[in-house]
Amino acid sequence: MAKASARHILVDTSAACEKIKTEIENGGDFASAAKKYSKCPSGQRGGDLGTFFPGQMVREFDQVVFSAEVGKVHGPVKTQFGYHLIEITSRS
Repeated sequence: MAKASARHILVDTSAACEKIKTEIENGGDFASAAKKYSKCPSGQRGGDLGTFFPGQMVREFDQVVFSAEVGKVHGPVKTQFGYHLIEITSRS
């Protein structure tokens, strides 16, 4: 069965997500941005969500994590919780 590891940043708006994504793409550190901006408790761990299997996260999140390119920052991804930036750290 497939499994993945990822980290994310959760914010309230698509605009905030885009701003943070630009900051990271311009050399900012993902983990530092997660600690600074994320409203998810995982932000204090640099956004690290650990390892999980398909179906453990909400559908929109799963679709990105199990199909998009590993090692890149994806988003904004809208879910019932808000807007996410997702970095897939590994997938097998």
